[in-house]
Amino acid sequence: MLRPEIASLQNSRRQFLFQSAVAASAIAIASPRFFPIAQAAATELPFKISLAQWSLHKALKAGEIDNLDFAKISKEEYGIDAIEYVNQFFKDKANDAAYLAELNKRAAEHGVTQVLVMIDGEGNLGDTNEAARTKAVENHYKWVDAAKTLGCHSIRVNAATQANYDEGKKLAADGLRRVSEYAAKVGINVIVENHGGLSSNGKWLSETIASVALPNCGTLPDFGNFIIDRKTGEEYDRYLGVTELMPFAKSVSAKSHDFDAAGNETHTDYAKMMKIVLDAGYHGYVGIEYEGKELSEKDGIKATKALLERLQKELAVADKSVNGNVGLELTTNQTVNKSVMCDEAPVIENAYARVCPNSCQKLERKPFFHRMRKVLR
Repeated sequence: MLRPEIASLQNSRRQFLFQSAVAASAIAIASPRFFPIAQAAATELPFKISLAQWSLHKALKAGEIDNLDFAKISKEEYGIDAIEYVNQFFKDKANDAAYLAELNKRAAEHGVTQVLVMIDGEGNLGDTNEAARTKAVENHYKWVDAAKTLGCHSIRVNAATQANYDEGKKLAADGLRRVSEYAAKVGINVIVENHGGLSSNGKWLSETIASVALPNCGTLPDFGNFIIDRKTGEEYDRYLGVTELMPFAKSVSAKSHDFDAAGNETHTDYAKMMKIVLDAGYHGYVGIEYEGKELSEKDGIKATKALLERLQKELAVADKSVNGNVGLELTTNQTVNKSVMCDEAPVIENAYARVCPNSCQKLERKPFFHRMRKVLR
């Protein structure tokens, strides 16, 4: 049995290390360089709503509306003050300073936040051909710079690969890591959507992002993109998939298709899905991405918005995640959402990092696996 004075010293040391670790965590997690993601305040609505440009892809492709008017349309027609661009609607403008300046000007005029840019058609970041993979990586650089100019917090990319599960994970991680390293220099996040193939396997994508191990590389969980193989119809469980991807989420896509008479989406239980999102400690933008055929694009966007607004009210609670051991309280996307026991000392855990106050004295990004005795929720 330890003498009282020795036990007291050990307890003091543990408390000091723990408090130091918590302080380090708060600084690293709150850094605007990698986490400039707008969060709903704890006393306000539990998440924000943005409009994904793909919801209007038919009108854009038909020339009925122009990309430059997206901010105006979002605000004036739908009452949404945050937008998510799709690069294919201004594919040749990534390096056009005048065009990007005009987008900024129009967004500012209408009080609209430019959240992110979704990138397609720039090659496979997990390509089995090294030269092709490098080319894909470099193709994304201009969009990182464009996103920075637009004041976005992220670019959304795809982790496409022709390889098998394990090899594909390594190759995709390599491509993502290189894009993320470039993006980190200008404070932009690189986030991956579940978008077909292996990326629609929640386990595979979460493992891939974890292996990249960079704080600005994360996910954009989409409620509906979980078809792994369209030929065979193989589909991943969407609720499991979103649960697996949320620890890395820096944005969320509310995919919608059809609605019942009560205004509920018929393919996804939105109440269940949004609970998964909020339980992960996420309170940022949830982007409306309507892809249905029954309703027009305009009506589909409005129906999705009405559903999300209803859930905002139903799920609105004071989101003050408090650690029972030390009374730590934060209200951003990187909130403390649970405390675990590592040996005998508490570990602060959030969506991006675990802080261990034990002898390891480490602040590490996930995955950082301790031997856990008990999880307190």
